Amino acid sequence: VQLQAFGGGLVQAGGSLSLSCAASGRTLRRSAMGWFRQAPGKEREFVAAMNWSSSRTSYADSVKGRFTISRDNAKNTMYLQMNSLKPEDTAVHYCAADGLLTVSKGTYVPRYWGQGTLVTVSS
Repeated sequence: VQLQAFGGGLVQAGGSLSLSCAASGRTLRRSAMGWFRQAPGKEREFVAAMNWSSSRTSYADSVKGRFTISRDNAKNTMYLQMNSLKPEDTAVHYCAADGLLTVSKGTYVPRYWGQGTLVTVSS
C-alpha cells in the first residue's frame, strides 16, 4: 500500500488548509485511516482517525472542534480539513492506514504510513 499526502503549505494563524491522502496498491475501504503529525524537535503525535465506514472518529484534544477528518472510499482517499489554524499546528503531517483503531481510548496504531506534507502556520 502506498499513501500519498497532499495539501500542505504556509498559512496565517486563523486560516484553513485541507489535506488529502490518496491510497494505492489495494483498496482501504475496510480499513481505518488517520493522520499524525510531527513538529520540529517533538515526537510524532496522533491527530485524528476514523473507521472504515466513517461512523466513528477520534481526535486529539488539541484539534477537536477545529479539524475534521473524512474519507471517500470510492476514491480510496482521506481528507483532513483544518480550520482556525494555530502556530502550534506547524508540523509535518502524515497519513496512515489500516492497523488498529480504538475510538473509545483515542488510540490508533497504523499498519501503513505515507510520506509527510508540511503545514506551516505563521503568527
